[in-house]
Amino acid sequence: VGSNALHEAMINELIKEAHILQADGRMSLAGVGRGRSHQVHNQTRRDSIFWLDGSSEAQREYLKTMEDLRLQLNRELMLGLFEYEAHFAHYRTAASYSKHRDSFSGAASRVVSVVTYLNADWLSENGGELLLYDEAAENVLERVLPEAGTVVIFLSEKIPHEVLPANC
Repeated sequence: VGSNALHEAMINELIKEAHILQADGRMSLAGVGRGRSHQVHNQTRRDSIFWLDGSSEAQREYLKTMEDLRLQLNRELMLGLFEYEAHFAHYRTAASYSKHRDSFSGAASRVVSVVTYLNADWLSENGGELLLYDEAAENVLERVLPEAGTVVIFLSEKIPHEVLPANC
């Protein structure tokens, strides 16, 4: 977990873009599963997403930063990461995401997950914290307040996590 991990100008541009996409109705309900098993499941996940495609300068800069991270993780930890995908996620009031892993054990669909927060002036009473659990999914290892510029990186198969309900 790193605070102020990305430069402020990029974060501000991404915040503006995410607000425009949400206001224009260009985000769609997020689902769970991949391929034929993909389905929108409101009891598990209640956010809206937009996949980054590099269509703006801010997106290109963010994706370049994540590409640099991918290369560094490969160099330092020999993870063999080949690609990176990213999306904006918007949680409305009361929205949450139940405890889960981002990849099923042995599936290797995702190796590393990265969460980058774009919530300007977020207060602790606004909720929406990310809880990271131990591998047994019993003990909270970290509680992360979703503040703009905070970046969280964890192993997708190993670390169960959840997003608590947002209060605004």
